[in-house]
Amino acid sequence: MRSKSDGYAPSRRWRLLAAGLAALLFVVLDRVTKLLVQAHLSPRPFSGGSFEAPLIPGIVRLYYVENRGAAFSLGEGSGWLFVLVALFVTVAAVVYLRRAPLVSRIEAIGLGMVVGGGIGNAIDRICFGYVVDFLATEFIDFPVFNVADIGITCGVVIAFLGFMFLSPANALEGDDAGAKAAGGSKDDNRGGGL
Repeated sequence: MRSKSDGYAPSRRWRLLAAGLAALLFVVLDRVTKLLVQAHLSPRPFSGGSFEAPLIPGIVRLYYVENRGAAFSLGEGSGWLFVLVALFVTVAAVVYLRRAPLVSRIEAIGLGMVVGGGIGNAIDRICFGYVVDFLATEFIDFPVFNVADIGITCGVVIAFLGFMFLSPANALEGDDAGAKAAGGSKDDNRGGGL
């Protein structure tokens, strides 16, 4: 008998490919947007200048910042530590996606987004000694951020939701609980049939 979880449990190959593609997408989007901002804003960012311009009036503006801290400018001066954290998260995500018996598709994609965002910011730290942030909200007082930060933040939420609500492991637990309530286990083949 097929379990409810069968349709949600991707193969290990699919998990790694999907996570890898999501990571690659966020690394590329992050690099391209940062390079565009650095190339087209005046004064030139590499001179340490700052620039501000509306992007979507009333919602988001371009605001160039050289972030020497972590996400949202926290932990200034610990750049190499954050590169090591990004490396650790990347390795941990790959190990998890390879070893976990049941992982949802959404969970794999969310983890890929986190990894891509971490790599995008790590590239900045290694190349420049700071992270290029350039998106500032106008409707709420919020730290300046970038595409990599979006990948990390949204990826964590997506992976968490995938783990909590869409995980095939959770569906199996539900199947086991239903079987036990009916008087046996899911794997119990001693049923009352002839």
